[in-house]
Amino acid sequence: MRAPQATRTTALHAGAWWLWALGLATAASRTTDPLLLGLLVGVAGYVVAARRTEAPWARSYGAFVKLGLVVIAIRLAFAFFLGSPIPGTHTLVTLPEVPLPDWAKGVRIGGRVTAEGMVFALYDGLKLATLLICVGAANALANPARLLKSLPGALYEAGVAVVVAMTFAPNLVADVQRLRAARRLRGRPDRGVKALLQVGLPVLEGALERSVALAAAMDARGYGRSAEVPPGVRHLTSVLTLGGLLGICAGTYGLLGDTGGGYGLPLLLAGLAAALAGLWLGGRRSVRSRYRPDRWGVRAWLVAGSGIAVAALMIWANDYAPAALHPPAVPLTAPLLPLWPAVSVLVGLLPAFVAPLPPGADRAGRADRADRADRAASRGRAHDVDPRMKEPTQ
Repeated sequence: MRAPQATRTTALHAGAWWLWALGLATAASRTTDPLLLGLLVGVAGYVVAARRTEAPWARSYGAFVKLGLVVIAIRLAFAFFLGSPIPGTHTLVTLPEVPLPDWAKGVRIGGRVTAEGMVFALYDGLKLATLLICVGAANALANPARLLKSLPGALYEAGVAVVVAMTFAPNLVADVQRLRAARRLRGRPDRGVKALLQVGLPVLEGALERSVALAAAMDARGYGRSAEVPPGVRHLTSVLTLGGLLGICAGTYGLLGDTGGGYGLPLLLAGLAAALAGLWLGGRRSVRSRYRPDRWGVRAWLVAGSGIAVAALMIWANDYAPAALHPPAVPLTAPLLPLWPAVSVLVGLLPAFVAPLPPGADRAGRADRADRADRAASRGRAHDVDPRMKEPTQ
């Protein structure tokens, strides 16, 4: 199935990208193996490189990767200066220890730094960084405006707030890049603390201007209007929605936990059914209409299904072989790449082949093929020229 060019009608549903990314994040939450976590990061990065557009939010993936590296560095710094609960026998360095009062038992500053504690901190930080990178992949691939269009009417107001929050980081990254480029063109330094402080004020000013423009646009479109519904329907809607969301949270926690697999799935399904019923009733208060609603087609099912499959296979692998997915820090052992979990992670590459191509990708590919054909033809013509014609004339 050859991927078509992405247009308004063939663009992938934004919810499919989020389901795919959340599936990868769920898989990352089930392992501390650095090789598997690195493979998940590689899968997410490859899909983003193959299918992201030139939109402002698509350029935020690099910022999430840098944020993940910062998280790893902070986790290692905490383990280095504040110690680790993991006992170890391989001492790297012994820092001067600060004496603490009796009520601070269990907490220390300085002291012995072991290799086992640092390895445990590295695995823990890498796990959290992988979760952030998976969320960044969804933020770079999914159009937030199209995601807002697909929300139920009952979640429209909350969806607007979430979408505005999600677009803050990409717009902030785009503003910083634009201002740094302007400083370079003017011959001014664009790195360092001083340059960062001088860029911060224009970035803040741009954010305030966007906020005022967004508020004016929302007010002009009648944001916040609602239809009249009976009080009983409102109360039933609130009970179903709140109870369903609590059931979803508890079921998800049970599925992600190591001991809640028995009750997690039934509770999740019950909460999902109650939440959908509440959202359906709550949608009666919405007086808005959808223009050209996004369709959930076969490609959206494939993209979302690949992420769900990665999560399901990793959960199953954690049940039958937990030692393979959690390499011990004590004793120190080199991590191994388990075969079948690694193959299940590679299922997440499916969106790179079935999702529609971003605008301009097909044209760039045709131009590259035409350029290679021209170079081959020119080499063929040069090869066919008579050698006597290359001799200089006297």
